[in-house]
Amino acid sequence: MTAAVTEAFGPLDAFAHPALFYRDEQEYLDGTLPFVRDGLEAGEPVAVAVPGKNLDLIRDALGDAAGSVRLLDMREAGRNPGRIIPGVLLAFADAQPAGRRVRIIGEPVWAGRSATEYPACAQHEALINAAFRGRPATIMCPYDVARLPEHMVADAYATHPALIHPGTREEEASAAYAPEDVVLRYNEALPPVPEALTFAFESESLSHARHVAVGEGARLGLVGVKLDDLALATAELTTNSVVHGGGSGVLRVWSEDGYVVCEVRDDGHLGDALAGRRPVPRDQRGGRGILLVNLIADLVRVHRGDDGTTVRCWFAR
Repeated sequence: MTAAVTEAFGPLDAFAHPALFYRDEQEYLDGTLPFVRDGLEAGEPVAVAVPGKNLDLIRDALGDAAGSVRLLDMREAGRNPGRIIPGVLLAFADAQPAGRRVRIIGEPVWAGRSATEYPACAQHEALINAAFRGRPATIMCPYDVARLPEHMVADAYATHPALIHPGTREEEASAAYAPEDVVLRYNEALPPVPEALTFAFESESLSHARHVAVGEGARLGLVGVKLDDLALATAELTTNSVVHGGGSGVLRVWSEDGYVVCEVRDDGHLGDALAGRRPVPRDQRGGRGILLVNLIADLVRVHRGDDGTTVRCWFAR
């Protein structure tokens, strides 16, 4: 596991990934607006994906120039941190002409992110460096150091090779940069939930597993598209277990803090640190299961262990 994660990282070359530290709205604009305007003046495609209030700040300050920028509310586009690399960052970069440098502001960590969500946020920030290694792109990530807990700010030092401190536009190298350590540290075991509905499945019972999940999801309050998403996630994850995870697995479904949670555990080993976080070539057969789940779920957490893999996904009721 350690070797597989470490191999995903290397020299960034053309890719830049600074963290912008700010304490108030003025420092936020002082750091973000020149970044956006410099990109537009250089003819670089620019995207801004930040939480709603900050998005409004940037949009209003840009005025007419806002029409030249791809603007996304990260509270929606990045509700699930596992969706941000494939569904926001790479989606924008891959839509540009080959070789053209892109410039993106991405703010996936904000005050109010839950303790359940944050480990996926930290891993996301670390894995950006592997996903964009060697690509002509600059992704700047703002951090509200006045409101975020100290451990989140400390993690920013480890996941970003460069830092921009409040009141300056100058970058300094992060002496604490160690993204692979963050990926491994937040590979946390997911505690069992004794009251969860539990169903052991194998190839002959895949269809039944899906019906069990949908029935329990409906009983717990999921309806409409969310219930369809639960059915699709269950089908993808259980099929993946049968094909790649030793031929069988265990499905669990329960309710938690306004969500219906679905978990699939199997004996397989997920060696690719970016599995489920990058697009799959159109001509490739398979390999889309966790990616699809990341794109439809409100949160996905993955635990890779010596004895197997657990994928847990949340769907808001």
